[in-house]
Amino acid sequence: MTDDTFDPAALLDDLMSRAKRAGADAADTILARGRSQSVAQRLGTPEAVERAEGQDLGLRVFVGQRQAVVSTSDLSADAFDDLIGRALAMARAAPEDRYAGIAEPSDIAKSWPEIEMFDPTEPPAETLVERARIAEDAARAVDGVTNSEGAEASWGVTDVTLAASNGFIGRYKRSSFSFGVSVLVGTGQKMERDYDYAATVFDADLEDPAEVGRRAGERAVARLNPKRPRTAALPVVFEPRAARSLLGHLAGAVNGAAIARGTSFLKDKMGEALFAPGITIRDDPHRARGFRSKPFDAEGLATHSRVVIDGGHLTTWFLDLATARQLGLRSTGHASRGTGGTPSPSATNLYLEPGTLNPEALIGEIERGFYVTEMMGSSVNLITGDYSRGAAGFWIENGALTFPVSELTIAGHLKDLFASLTPADDLIFKYGMDSPTVRVEGLTIAGGDD
Repeated sequence: MTDDTFDPAALLDDLMSRAKRAGADAADTILARGRSQSVAQRLGTPEAVERAEGQDLGLRVFVGQRQAVVSTSDLSADAFDDLIGRALAMARAAPEDRYAGIAEPSDIAKSWPEIEMFDPTEPPAETLVERARIAEDAARAVDGVTNSEGAEASWGVTDVTLAASNGFIGRYKRSSFSFGVSVLVGTGQKMERDYDYAATVFDADLEDPAEVGRRAGERAVARLNPKRPRTAALPVVFEPRAARSLLGHLAGAVNGAAIARGTSFLKDKMGEALFAPGITIRDDPHRARGFRSKPFDAEGLATHSRVVIDGGHLTTWFLDLATARQLGLRSTGHASRGTGGTPSPSATNLYLEPGTLNPEALIGEIERGFYVTEMMGSSVNLITGDYSRGAAGFWIENGALTFPVSELTIAGHLKDLFASLTPADDLIFKYGMDSPTVRVEGLTIAGGDD
């Protein structure tokens, strides 16, 4: 990646030209080049300093309506001949897929926005070591913390080039910076753990490692000596770290692949009210410094900000070319792919817009309920909408958090969960799929005895 004379566009154009001369009717190719560095330490002792630089190329070829994908890390001319030969042999042996194919030349993106998503800063290993050290020291300094699972810090950049035989060629770079720490409290059979971390696209946006470490320690200490309240149907409040999982379930249920197969409980709900009238959920691939921002999708189509839930109503699926053709629709520009597979639909920066109440007010209205800080396991059926997950957090009594609880199961149906959801006003963009604190009414909380 440090070779300024390297021209990825020319390389991919040559590869596709060779593929077509060898018998491909169409082709597309993606090249991902990256470099990264990470450090790890535990109890103040460095455990690992790692640096990686690599490249991976994926070639997809079409012979009629048959397609195949092959990948390699060898970018030499001799390797290309072998790569093309294998791809064409695989395609000729593959079953026909009438929905497969690259975009029409008239549909590809001709221009795209400049998105703030790449920071050229390359922190030295010493800086990463110091971030991990400060975070772990701050966590261990919290009264009650008895051990550490360690702290890590990392940095990385990915350079992506996409080209297709329909004339598309595009390139973007994305950077990331992060650190985190996990600590333990208690002894013997009465130990608890928790963690916290910071991750950003730009180095300057990272939180103070001492603050993140202190928060991790305090979260762990607060979980000591949990109880298991009796089973009941009560309001449940999800902190943002847990609430984002609800957006993940929505994204899976409106994914074009599930809709085309008829395996989503929302398959016939387009245009219907799924949430309360004031709820808005957006998907924004152009958000500055967004973790999942991208100027074009993995099939060379333009990306656009979309309102997925508008005033509570479902307005769109996440579609790539294949799922759109199967449904008789147009792609929404949500194609995503790695170098070793075909494109598939995927959300970008998906987030639930904040409400008007602060989290304290949202909790303050609850006589008895459950505040969720961690989700464990999953038994979520997106075909039926049935929802059941393990959870831990804190019990709510008379509008206040009282004692820690664990080994509980929360269950219900996603349709009812979505319909009763109320967001707080504390949205922070931190994960790439983001939610404020949310309250959901009437979930079944399966526990034990008081």
